[in-house]
Amino acid sequence: MKVNLFPPFLEHLSFRMGNQLFFVRLEDVDAGLVTPGNDAGYKTLAKESNGHAVVMPMRKGAGEWKADGVGLGLIDPDTREAVDPVALVSDEEVEMSDWELHDFAIQVVRHHIEDELKQKLMSFQVNPAVHPALWFVGDHGPEWVVVFVARYPQQEAFIPENIEEIAESCAQTSTLGSFASVTVANADDEFDPRVPALPL
Repeated sequence: MKVNLFPPFLEHLSFRMGNQLFFVRLEDVDAGLVTPGNDAGYKTLAKESNGHAVVMPMRKGAGEWKADGVGLGLIDPDTREAVDPVALVSDEEVEMSDWELHDFAIQVVRHHIEDELKQKLMSFQVNPAVHPALWFVGDHGPEWVVVFVARYPQQEAFIPENIEEIAESCAQTSTLGSFASVTVANADDEFDPRVPALPL
């Protein structure tokens, strides 16, 4: 899920295997390299996303970094025991958490910015309580985007009441900002964006 180096850093890498999410923090076994982020941040992300926080110890040798462990090289940050992601996968259906939905909405907006607008991302973060979610380089300099997500049958996300405060907090860097509403529907929902949803 996360394979880039955009700040801020809650996790360094993340991936999904089956119905399970894994949030990885890289760690220099020789303690010579201080990596960005902290334990609390990625553990919170894993908890709020119904996922697993894992550590991948790394060792530098012969000019390159390699995982310093067996298998996938992942360990539990608290017990320091090996974690086998495959063994944790099940057939259970797991409902997406609010953090996951927000992360998905940010992915939608990121792809729109990069693929359709052809603009360069500066940073993004997935905490639903922190705004704005994204910064990118627009035609006239930095721009910010506040992202909110709605679960169908709600048709659109509501603009937050504190949008002016958010804009004011961003004004030192840029006065150019946007609000993005992303609606997510289940594959089994009879969803047609051309038909207004029922009021909630």
